[in-house]
Amino acid sequence: MKKQLNKRLVVAVFAVAIFFTGTSFKSDFFEIAKQIEIFTTLFKELNMNYVDDTNPADLMDTAIKGMLDDLDPYTRYMNEQDVEAARINNTGDYTGIGARIRTLKDRLVVIEPYKDYPADKAGLKAGDEIIKINNIVVADFKENSGDLLKGSPGSKVEVTFVRQGETKQASIVRQAVEVDAVPLFTMADEKTGYIALTKFNRKASSQTIDALQELKTEGAERIILDLRGNPGGLLSEAVNVSNIFIPKGQLVVTTKSKVKKFNKTYYTKRDPVDDEIPLVVIIDGGSASASEIVAGSLQDLDRAVIVGARSFGKGLVQRPKKLTYGTQLKVTISRYYTPSGRCIQALDYWNRDDKGNATRVQKAQYNEFKTRNGRPVFDGGGVKPDVEIDLAKPTAITKAILGSDLIFDYATKYHYENQVTDVESFKFKDSDFNAFKTFLKASDFSFETKTEKALDRVISEASNEGLDDYISSNYRSLKADLNDFKDKAINNNKAQLTALLENEIVKRYFYREGLYQYYIKNNLEINTAKEILGNSIKYQNFLE
Repeated sequence: MKKQLNKRLVVAVFAVAIFFTGTSFKSDFFEIAKQIEIFTTLFKELNMNYVDDTNPADLMDTAIKGMLDDLDPYTRYMNEQDVEAARINNTGDYTGIGARIRTLKDRLVVIEPYKDYPADKAGLKAGDEIIKINNIVVADFKENSGDLLKGSPGSKVEVTFVRQGETKQASIVRQAVEVDAVPLFTMADEKTGYIALTKFNRKASSQTIDALQELKTEGAERIILDLRGNPGGLLSEAVNVSNIFIPKGQLVVTTKSKVKKFNKTYYTKRDPVDDEIPLVVIIDGGSASASEIVAGSLQDLDRAVIVGARSFGKGLVQRPKKLTYGTQLKVTISRYYTPSGRCIQALDYWNRDDKGNATRVQKAQYNEFKTRNGRPVFDGGGVKPDVEIDLAKPTAITKAILGSDLIFDYATKYHYENQVTDVESFKFKDSDFNAFKTFLKASDFSFETKTEKALDRVISEASNEGLDDYISSNYRSLKADLNDFKDKAINNNKAQLTALLENEIVKRYFYREGLYQYYIKNNLEINTAKEILGNSIKYQNFLE
């Protein structure tokens, strides 16, 4: 068996060599062939002679991923399971239990059950920890355990899960799951339509068109397009969504590469649905890639006012390349540029710092470009909104709390301790916020500021030089001041933390649909957008 695996891997490596020789890498053929030969002989000797049994597939997987890690986080090797996951992401359709799942080493955590899908009907809730699927213990499963929840329509899967310390079981009948690109559209007020677009799969433009047309029949005279948290997807769908609001034949995005055939210009191909209706696009730090193409092009063309927080800053384009045995290489082939000519890539993966981390483009290095009406816009760090909302940009302590999943965990706790029957009247009270702070302390939450890290390095160097006795009292005083600052920081960020907690809690009771209903009445970005759209002079001033 081991010999067969080795033989397959040698064939796979040889296939990669052939792939390279058919590209602009021809001039480097000798060096590539030399390195592949070295690797092949090393791999063979390692598997034949290592003191313990090795798994050739695992070794190769690690080797490939290690090589790609030196490039950028978007260039990656995709095994057969990854290829299927990408297909599901692009189409929005799969067969499973109908829930968003987080995969951890020893369990699967239900992040969000989709309303009226199998997981929801079986009674699973956000926060449930799945520890066993059929007879397979998740902690013992070496592959992606989330794949065990998928299967043919109508098939049954037995799950064992832990909820609030109690072990439970559920029998779930799998069904086809259709994940909408537009989970909700509604009237935000008498004249303003609201469309939430959460991903750019193959349904993105058609569902956005349907939403826009339906809202116009309901009396919408202006539109809010919400792209917050939208990580992107298909480039073609970004062009098609932009085309809904801009004329046929308009440049939307250009891609530039060292390989000439990847240099492309993308123009709108159809007549717009409405190229005059007043439009506000909302973005945040989770709006990336295709979302930035839409927001950036509509901003460059002075077609929409952009509201919210600076977008993620992903200006890199990937394309899947088929390899052998059903695997693929998803490789960064080019950068994309908005109509004004700016690239909004924020991180530089080719010029890393001394620790090997990608460097962020500094503001002083941003280049200025002009929109169609002559407004200044800049490259180098995502799409900057025309109207920035401070509350929409997470602070350091908010990021630390989110990164520790404590917003999610507290929402789970709140859900089982409180009754909420009406989304319209729900409010996170001061007493609830105090309970959250108590929860943080009980969870041993702590975060280290950059200043603390720098201080620790100073005291370490001082100790090496025998100076610690001289500066220790000042060091302790500074550390005490920093701890006092961190205690106050939670209160200083109360508004931002409260908004995040409200969003997560509302989803527990009323699903994602209820969250968007809550947004319409209470969300600062949406209310800002309504205010801008409600004043035609103010709206026009932003675009001139």
